Amino acid sequence: MSFRTESTFAGYARAAVDLRLRMAEYCRGRFPQQYLKAFLEQQADHPDQQDDVLGVFSRVAHQPWQDGEPYVLAPAMTAIIAAAAQALDLTGDVVSNDVAPSDAGVLFLPEPIYERGVHGQVTSIGAITWARFHNPSSGRTGWWITGWADRDDPLDPAAARRRQQLAEAPQLAAQLGPYVLNSFAEIPIGTPITAVQGNLAPVDGDWETAPDGRFCIDESALRMRAAAAVLYAFWRIQEQPIATVAAPPLDRPARRRALRVSLRHDTRVVMLRRTHPVAAPTAGEAKWHYRVRFVVRGHWRRLVNVDGQPYRIWIHSYIKGPDGAPLLLGETVAVLAR
Repeated sequence: MSFRTESTFAGYARAAVDLRLRMAEYCRGRFPQQYLKAFLEQQADHPDQQDDVLGVFSRVAHQPWQDGEPYVLAPAMTAIIAAAAQALDLTGDVVSNDVAPSDAGVLFLPEPIYERGVHGQVTSIGAITWARFHNPSSGRTGWWITGWADRDDPLDPAAARRRQQLAEAPQLAAQLGPYVLNSFAEIPIGTPITAVQGNLAPVDGDWETAPDGRFCIDESALRMRAAAAVLYAFWRIQEQPIATVAAPPLDRPARRRALRVSLRHDTRVVMLRRTHPVAAPTAGEAKWHYRVRFVVRGHWRRLVNVDGQPYRIWIHSYIKGPDGAPLLLGETVAVLAR
């Protein structure tokens, strides 16, 4: 069972339970530890991990599949979250401890968002897990974020490369779960966020083409990992009026399978509430009026809550201007000033 065979919210909930059951079973085996160790050894930030450190990475990466709150991002929301993630820059921001909806969770993307790394290779983000951590020795607290690719995504260039590599090792391919770990990221709590320097200087080379019609985030243009940007955008937008959260019913067989292994099965589907935001009226006399209609690009707006803490909301793209006026599709806006 996968999201590719489902089109209803109840089907999404059923697929989420089935996929989490398979991932939880996969995470209990020995192969995930070996895969994680090999993955970390390839990362410049984490060479030659000790067993205790490897255990921490394994726990924050794998435990949310069993215990985390499950969310599914409805396909209609995918482009909004991807656009918000691409426009996000948290450099210097201090994130509060309530920005995430829970201490641990998993976000499924039935319509994956693709990312192009600094070396030009494209891979999918089919799921993201997060877990809150606290390091007593350093006093650091934050969320550890893990990006996962859909193993069988027919459009993912990374999946095609993986199938080619494993063609002569079917016994190894059989040990993989439905999702394959492909990235780590961290969002600290209470301390300024620093830019990921490795993302600022892309390496020259052959750049892969993203699947047609799908949103692809260019990591070389980000100051944070793509999975972290997508997840933060999801955290913020799922609380805004533009989104609504549904808890679809789960059929009895799926519920029994989840209860048998103590798996959380209260899946929430996050979907688009409205597609045409209504602009709030402004007070006072207008200083100008528009003679055309034009598209206002989506952007992040900084606000401050009643406690004086800054936060962000995503303003989705919308058409501005008087009804019936010509729609301007270029970058120039004509304004008639008084």
